[in-house]
Amino acid sequence: MDDIPLSVLFIALFILLLLSAFFSGSETGLMTLNRYRLRHLADKKHPGARRAQQLLEQPDRLIGLILLGNNLVNILASMLTTLIALRIAGQTGVAIAAGLLVLVILIFAEVTPKTLAALHPERIAFPAAFIYVPLLRIFYPLVWLVNIITNTLLKKLGVPTGIRPSDALSSEELRTVVKEAGAMIPERHQAMLLNIIDLEKVTVEDVMVPRNDVTGIDINDDWETITRQLSDSQYTRLPVYRETIDRVIGILHMRDVLPLLQRGQLDADALQQIMREPFFIPENTSLNRQLLHFQRQKRRIGFVVDEYGDLQGLVTLEDILEEVVGEFTTDPADLHEDIVPQEDGTWLVDGSINIRTLNSALDMSLSTDGPRTLNGLITEYLETIPDIGTSLLLDRHPVDIIQIRDNMIKTVRIHAPLAEKTNGTEEHEA
Repeated sequence: MDDIPLSVLFIALFILLLLSAFFSGSETGLMTLNRYRLRHLADKKHPGARRAQQLLEQPDRLIGLILLGNNLVNILASMLTTLIALRIAGQTGVAIAAGLLVLVILIFAEVTPKTLAALHPERIAFPAAFIYVPLLRIFYPLVWLVNIITNTLLKKLGVPTGIRPSDALSSEELRTVVKEAGAMIPERHQAMLLNIIDLEKVTVEDVMVPRNDVTGIDINDDWETITRQLSDSQYTRLPVYRETIDRVIGILHMRDVLPLLQRGQLDADALQQIMREPFFIPENTSLNRQLLHFQRQKRRIGFVVDEYGDLQGLVTLEDILEEVVGEFTTDPADLHEDIVPQEDGTWLVDGSINIRTLNSALDMSLSTDGPRTLNGLITEYLETIPDIGTSLLLDRHPVDIIQIRDNMIKTVRIHAPLAEKTNGTEEHEA
């Protein structure tokens, strides 16, 4: 070794430091790869991604290979540094050289390459994968031996080695992924994805038309009344009931009714023949499950019932789709039929409006954990049926009671939100 020129030793040391930086950076790059993007690129036949995915299928072997190479080059670098120090400054230079080597390795072979790999994992990991695949085959016996010893020690400590973490994400984790996607997902699409994730949390009771607002045909009415209702109906499907909406007997599709009505062939018998059986839905059914039920049953409308079988309302496929894409109307003046904008900037709102609809239309944050309607929310908070003219604060929005009918809040006026809470005003924290 004394015959080797110092220049050769310095070149060898420099190469070893480069190798150390390669092992450190590639380890970070491979371990910080986005697994879903990696899978996507591998499916697209990206050569670097396919090799990286192959390596990450057995991470214990990959880590064993990287640590084996990194420790080997670091030990050789330490030996060369000691040799160079002895030849230049004798025994006194060894300690100084050791300190300098630690600093150089820390900066140039650890922190810098690992930071670079964390910022641009694919640029580091994919080229490195081309090197690691053949290296793993060459050093497989040694890596296998190291892994056997390591796994044996872990088992002795009670750590299972055969269980790998799952790549499955919970709904909350998916929400975080979508929200942090930023500019990669357009804002409109991001909102739709979040709504799809939330379908599991929302039940049909949250989006149904309340039974009091359900429009239908009473089969016991005189034929002239039924004919007039059918001719003037703005709906494509109408419930048919006997005496009361609680006794639903079928669904009429106007596509089947209008041809008979125009030809004068529609009578009570024909009406019952084209009538379809009603479809009943438990009130606690989630929207994603109900969407699948509609698809399997080839239906677009169903009646929501409680645990006693009493009718609570009606839900349609369109109601569920609006939870994903938002209201189909794009006119700001027609946000919802129960919300009427006023010239002074306030809104006249029907008390029976669903809380979720109100939140969406006016960008409010009222709680949906309790009552489903605005009337229910206000009466629960006040613990009484309010008088006309009563004012309160809901989610920083001043609210005035305008109309009471049949012991229910029929109409309220909602003002624009206040910048700060107003002292002396009742407030409901949603």
